[in-house]
Amino acid sequence: MTLRLTAEPAFYLPEELRHKGEPSAWAKMTRPGLPIHSFLEAAFFDEARSLWLSDVPYGRVFRVSPEGAWEVMHRIDGEPHAMRIAPDGRHIAVDYRQGLIELTGHDSYNVLTTGFEGQPFLGLSDMCYGKDGTLWFTDSGRTSLSDPRGRVYCISAAGDMRLLLDRVPYSNGICLSPDGAWLYIAATRANQVWRLSTRLPEMGQPMAGTFLQLSGGLGPDGLATNARGWLAVAQARAGRAYVFDELGDPIAEVRLPEGLWTTSVTFHPDDQTRLFVVDAQTGTVFTSDIPD
Repeated sequence: MTLRLTAEPAFYLPEELRHKGEPSAWAKMTRPGLPIHSFLEAAFFDEARSLWLSDVPYGRVFRVSPEGAWEVMHRIDGEPHAMRIAPDGRHIAVDYRQGLIELTGHDSYNVLTTGFEGQPFLGLSDMCYGKDGTLWFTDSGRTSLSDPRGRVYCISAAGDMRLLLDRVPYSNGICLSPDGAWLYIAATRANQVWRLSTRLPEMGQPMAGTFLQLSGGLGPDGLATNARGWLAVAQARAGRAYVFDELGDPIAEVRLPEGLWTTSVTFHPDDQTRLFVVDAQTGTVFTSDIPD
């Protein structure tokens, strides 16, 4: 039986950090007519147990201390959908407008690449690092079932870039199984989570299959796994997250007490059964303990 849980608020975006001016171009494109104070995405914990979040429309990356203090670590002229700390300590981000970038200071960045083999990115969406230093990232643009050209790339630790998939209906959240053997990809507009082996063929695209078929809301957004092999899925515009075991069987459904724009999930590094769920509509990070 699937557990049904209600999450509790852990962190609220402070009022002084909520944008009150004219919505950005990204905000107008994705949420026309709505006042957008922020759009929080891409939650992850660093080694100090601080939580990091990207604010797409206003070019900000936040760090939230374990005590709940918010700090703007980066603020750039861009639309960072996700940022991760690379194995060498650099802050690397996938930016919808700027491409793959390195955040080099509070308000500075270097563009690493804007496309692949002469083709510009459609609009980058999410990213993750493997234990071997490989960077995996998605390129969703505005793709959908009517234009399924979403892409997935990887860059090896040696710097070699490869196109893995190019027919995904909005390639979005991405994460690896804890042993690094499997790559999970949110195909948002198909309401699916795809899976493929990280043991890639020498040439051509790898075989990918549907790991989960979901329903309701917009579709899966952010993904995360824990050491037990559980897969958490943020179900966009549904105000909930799902947790599945390594075989794809449901463990829990975590509902939010407010907000429908579920964007991101992450497990706490010290408690692998404690899930954090981000709601962009309210600017809140919720949490729930998933019973064994």
